[in-house]
Amino acid sequence: MKIFELKEDLISFLKSQASEKIISFVPTMGALHEGHMSLIESAKQESDLVVCSIFVNPTQFNNTCDLQNYPRSTKKDIELLSHRKCDVLYLPEVKDLYYKNEKSKLFYFNGLDEFMEGASREGHFNGVATIIEKLFRIVNPHLAFFGEKDLQQLQIIKYITKQLDFSIQIIGVPTKREKSGIALSSRNKRLSETDIEKAVLIYQTLQFILKNKSKYTIREIKQICNEKFNSQTILNLEYLEIVGLDNLKPITNFNEKGKNAACIAATISGVRLIDNIIF
Repeated sequence: MKIFELKEDLISFLKSQASEKIISFVPTMGALHEGHMSLIESAKQESDLVVCSIFVNPTQFNNTCDLQNYPRSTKKDIELLSHRKCDVLYLPEVKDLYYKNEKSKLFYFNGLDEFMEGASREGHFNGVATIIEKLFRIVNPHLAFFGEKDLQQLQIIKYITKQLDFSIQIIGVPTKREKSGIALSSRNKRLSETDIEKAVLIYQTLQFILKNKSKYTIREIKQICNEKFNSQTILNLEYLEIVGLDNLKPITNFNEKGKNAACIAATISGVRLIDNIIF
């Protein structure tokens, strides 16, 4: 695996590759786990050259402590990527991607950012879109792979890719889970075993919604699920929304199959977790 710390070197290398090669890209913030590896594996199946980036993007954090506490395990990440035969790793410092005091660009997301993560994390998606645009211009891939766990991010990236007129196919990869059902996340590394046991309530709630969608109205389902969270004190529910997949706006009646998503954000021991299910 080739490792580049400077964008100029990466661009030069990619330009030197045969023009007929299909390049895929997996942008990450490191602290890699099997969820990330599923993106790498999917990318390998669809392309000739797989590029991964590890960069903890400061502009998408609206909480300084969250940025500082974000898990970092670069040495282990490199070993994982090498073992999975990733071809290229881009491992930049902040100064390689941002000039001094640079802020996020302001993007138009056509309402995709109005609820859930956008409502509680001001400026977050502008930061995400800013770094994705920068990385796309550097790597210029044919395909880019993102996890469905970050569903709102995935839908927003699909939208801005078209808005910016990039000829890049955005591919969502299903969420990888622990045996318990909890979604794999870099943030899980900050949880105790007891925390993880309690956090399974998120997955159980999503499964309840899936199994009972024809039994209750959306309003009734949300009421029951909110009561599940209110009956305990360890896991603090931030939001539980049932939305249309295309526009991510809350719905009062279910759409056709495959066009609905239940999304949850909750905090435990100061660690914020998100998950969803598409149905």
